[in-house]
This record gives sequence, structure tokens and C-alpha cells, in this order.
Amino acid sequence: MLNPKKVNIVVHGHEPVLSEMLVAACQDKELVAQAQAKGATGIGLAGICCTANEILMRHGVPVAGNFLQQELAIATGAVDAMVVDIQCVMPALGRIIENFHTLLISTSKKAQFPFARHIAFEETNAMATARKIVAAAVENYSNRNPSRVSVPQISSPLIAGFSAENVFTALGGRYRPSYRPLNEAIMTGRLRGVAAVVGCNNPRQTQDLGHLTITRELLANDVLVATTGCTAIADAKCGLLMPEAARYAGKGLQEICAAVGIPPVLHLGACVDISRILVILSNMVKEGGLGESIADVPAAAAAPEWMSEKAVAIGFYAIASGAFTVLGEPLPIQGAPGLMQLLTHDIAETFGGKFAFEGDPIEAAHRMIDHIDERRAALHLPGPMYDVPYAPRQAVELAAAK
Repeated sequence: MLNPKKVNIVVHGHEPVLSEMLVAACQDKELVAQAQAKGATGIGLAGICCTANEILMRHGVPVAGNFLQQELAIATGAVDAMVVDIQCVMPALGRIIENFHTLLISTSKKAQFPFARHIAFEETNAMATARKIVAAAVENYSNRNPSRVSVPQISSPLIAGFSAENVFTALGGRYRPSYRPLNEAIMTGRLRGVAAVVGCNNPRQTQDLGHLTITRELLANDVLVATTGCTAIADAKCGLLMPEAARYAGKGLQEICAAVGIPPVLHLGACVDISRILVILSNMVKEGGLGESIADVPAAAAAPEWMSEKAVAIGFYAIASGAFTVLGEPLPIQGAPGLMQLLTHDIAETFGGKFAFEGDPIEAAHRMIDHIDERRAALHLPGPMYDVPYAPRQAVELAAAK
């Protein structure tokens, strides 16, 4: 996604207004002409982390990688400027750029970094700031050492841009947009349920392994997956955001993907857009047949590699909305038995959702499926329409009793 013949700018962070302006500034004819005068063929823009998902959703701007790849982008030698704001930005980036020509440009008054150039971003003067940043990247192109440029020629196609609004159209068609096909697929057992697999990469874990293992296990068991954030980028790198990925799914989910023309994993944006998933669940409840609240829907969530304080806040509003949520890394509360009991059991009596901590991604997926099956049983829905690798727990217990 980095073109060695272009001035390359990578945006990284979470505040979408600046990245929106940079998309426009990179197409400015005057700035493009300046880049060409320096010997480049144009100006390229790519994203890292949440900002990547935002400009991908809205403008089709390519993704360079997720959280643990931010240093590797600089190490290609082809990045003329990395523009950062807040959260998930490694403070060590300032030392890494000492070994390359890359400019590290901080933009938020909340977060400035050692060895970075600070160009303050104000919404009232957004385009002027974006043009200043792009101009700095163009000027820095001359400092690039071509002999040190090494960009791996590996890419993966993806389909992104699903939202609570256009899911209506994807499921029901242009003239009859509706969530009814999704609800009926769950009610008949063709789909076992739906799941959200979201969140960060965690340096304590093998990058992307938790995301991909949980997702593939859910797909194999006819669970439709929605994804955001670094998880979405992990899925994209492995081809899971393409319709062809339905080969990893069970027969019921394969039928849904073929009929509707969707991937088995739906990209809904950045990690800060997880509210879109909750809106979709609310729309499913409103459509009818799956209970009276999000807590009733055969659905579950997981953040297998979470690491930031933002993820904790998101997890809490997920369980407060009624979602059963599995975390791959436990919250730092295990020394407080009362709080553990509250967040992993008792809180469900008030809000319907609760946390579970499970580091094994297969076991985490099975705990999510168990919860989905419990919700199906409570709604008096039938079991899966087709054979699935992880059988419903009730069926296993009955078979053992016999």
C-alpha cells in the first residue's frame, strides 16, 4: 500500500477530522505538482490502526497495517511522514525515525512526542493545517535514500464500509431494505447467531492470532461476524473480508453469504465505531422475533487482544447494553474477588451483559457459542439447521446422559 514512486504519508490515531482533510489535501493539484517537481509521481496516503479504518470506510484509502505494524511501516524507508494524534501511538516512534528519513508529525495538544515535529491541528483551520503537513512530507521526499527502500509486494483485497444503515439494503435489497432476512436466518437456525470480534493488538500475544482463531471458529459454527478496529485489519490481511472467505464457514452461513453477496465477516469501521454494532443489534430487536432487548439476541462479543484504556470503556458500554463480552486478557481486577464476582456474574442481573476472561481463543469462541445457544434456548428457537463442529452444549450433555 506504500508506493516507492510516490510521496507517502501514513495517518495513525483516532481523530477523524484531520485525516479527512489530509485525504483532500493529498489530491490538491498544487501540492501534487510540487511532489512531481521533486521527482515523485504523486502523493500517496495510507492508514494505520483506527484512522486507517475511518478513511477506508469513507474514501477507500488503503490500509498499511494495524497497531503492531506501525514501526514496520517506517522501516520500509518509503514513508515520508507519519501523522499521529492520540491513542495507540508508540512513544518509541520518535527514536525509530532517527534511523530513517521519516518525519513524525504530532497534531494533538493532548499528545506530543519526543523527536516529533508538532503541527497543531485546529478544526477551525483544518485545511490549512492539512496542506502544511502534506507540504512538509513533499519537502522531505528529497531526503529519502532509495537504496534503503524495501516495500513488501504483498497485498490483500477486502470489502469494507458496512454500517448500520446500509446493512438494511445489503440484506433486504434496494427497494425493500430490511433486517427481516437476518432475523429469520437466526430464527430458523440457518445462522446460529451473530458475534462481534473487535479490538487492539496486544504485544503480550502473537499478533492477530487471537482475532483470526476466534473468527474462524465462529464462522465454522455458522456465526456471522462483525468486526472493527485492528481486528478488522487482521481479518483483511488474511482474506476474511472477501465473499470467498465463506469457504471457512458452515453450510448455513455459506448459504447466507451466497444469497446476499456478502463476506462472512462484515467490516464496520474503527474500534471507536463499535456503537455501530450495537445499533445493528438494536435494529434486530426492533425487527422482532429475537426478544425485547440486546441481552435477548443470540449474540456475543470478544476482544481477544485488547490492550488500551479505550478498550476498557468500550467493553463496559457493551456489557451495559446487554452484550456478553469475552476478553482475551483479564481486566486488572483479579485481586478483588467482589469486583470479579460483580463484573463476571452479578452485573448481568442489572444490564443483561457481563464479562468473561479467556485467553485460549478456541475456548473463548466456544464460550461465546454457548451463550448464543443459551439465548436461542430462552427464545425457544431450534438448534443449528446443519451439522456444526461445536455441537450445542445441551445436545452434548443429553448424548452423554444417554
